[in-house]
Amino acid sequence: MPEKVLIVDDEEPARTGVAELVASWGYRTEMAKDGLEALDKVIAWSPSIVVTDLAMPRMDGMELIQRLAEQPQELKVVVVTANTEIAAAVEAMKLGAYDYITKPLDFKRLKAILQNASLLQDTERELEVTRRNLRNSGVLGRLVGKSKKMQEIFALVERVAPTTASILITGESGTGKEVVARTLHDLSARKAKPFVAINCSAIPETLIESEIFGHEKGAFTGALERRAGCFELAEEGTLLLDEIGEMPIATQAKLLRVLEDRKFRRLGSKVETEANVRVLAATNKVPEEAVAAGQLRNDLYYRMNVFNIHMPPLRDHKEDLPDLMEALVNDLNEKHGTDVSSIDDSVTKAFQTYSWPGNVRELRNTIERAVILAGSKVIETKHLPPGFGTAQVRTAELDPNAIHLGVGTTVEEAEKQLILRTLASTSNNKTRAAEILGISLKTLHNKLKEYGSNGSNMAEAANR
Repeated sequence: MPEKVLIVDDEEPARTGVAELVASWGYRTEMAKDGLEALDKVIAWSPSIVVTDLAMPRMDGMELIQRLAEQPQELKVVVVTANTEIAAAVEAMKLGAYDYITKPLDFKRLKAILQNASLLQDTERELEVTRRNLRNSGVLGRLVGKSKKMQEIFALVERVAPTTASILITGESGTGKEVVARTLHDLSARKAKPFVAINCSAIPETLIESEIFGHEKGAFTGALERRAGCFELAEEGTLLLDEIGEMPIATQAKLLRVLEDRKFRRLGSKVETEANVRVLAATNKVPEEAVAAGQLRNDLYYRMNVFNIHMPPLRDHKEDLPDLMEALVNDLNEKHGTDVSSIDDSVTKAFQTYSWPGNVRELRNTIERAVILAGSKVIETKHLPPGFGTAQVRTAELDPNAIHLGVGTTVEEAEKQLILRTLASTSNNKTRAAEILGISLKTLHNKLKEYGSNGSNMAEAANR
């Protein structure tokens, strides 16, 4: 069906003439004498394109654009303006207008604008159908899952991705917080620009400001040349501040100022630089607890938490395991040049009964090992890590890694036993232990430092 075009102008000869011309190009047309009548026609007739004058009685074109933005249907608005009103036309485009054309009308240009708007409408409809089909099949960008929890996340991601709103992504380690951030970026108008992620827990406190804001030559010992920080690297794109709860409080204060003023200053510089960057943040902490503990500034938390996307642990949506497993196998086949065709039912059963303390990250690592070992065969239980899942079927009495806490045990002592037992179970692999515990590697090192050891001897003792 031809596109519907609504012509809005308070001068009858002008709107009639344009309507007849546009109709001669194959469009279906309707007319309105001002913004109020145009709103009624939009609701009753559902046009896809609105061509409107700016200066009109009762409701002018500028207010009409703002009111149309509140309507559920997607509309492309073309503004007609006098040469002396170019600034107003630019302002209209900032409010959401698609394009503008000046009087007297260049009919060739108007026809081209309508054609481009129609093509864009078709493309957007096709993308929406594709996205809806993918969402129904359990895929949204880089996210996978048909469960109710994941579908709720899909809906929220779709709603907030096109906006510039700040978003705080929470959840245990390995649940896919960075995947959410990348999906938000991919579904936004910034998708063609850089996506930069920085892990605040992996950078020494003395260097984190330089990493985020950059520095000038000579700003500090070892600063041998000017270096761009994450804000410059992510210009016009998206910056993810992962584990923001590990960022030093002083740096959080400077970050808050950048978020408020959209300007930053490299270390050692006297000049402020504009920051056109969408900032996302992620943490595996409970934000309210981090604020109460003084690890996260209250004002920064409220500034970032315009929307909160909470990623559930894998154990809470195991119905997504089949889709996740299939997606991961396909991805890892491509990465390693393998041709694994399927996963044996015994493996699927083992996966369903496992609690996945390391969440989707642990699932990926487990499947990656299996894909490499299986090559072009079916993944079987023999391709899983030795003893996979067996610890979970032991009783607490038989499990040498079980922690027995007597009445009167302090919280600090219970935490210490848990950390050391976990470290022992991973053969002193601190990275793996931190993932299982749901804490950052930096936090684990700090805890072990409190215990007065690097953890290896204490962990071995805890396992005896």
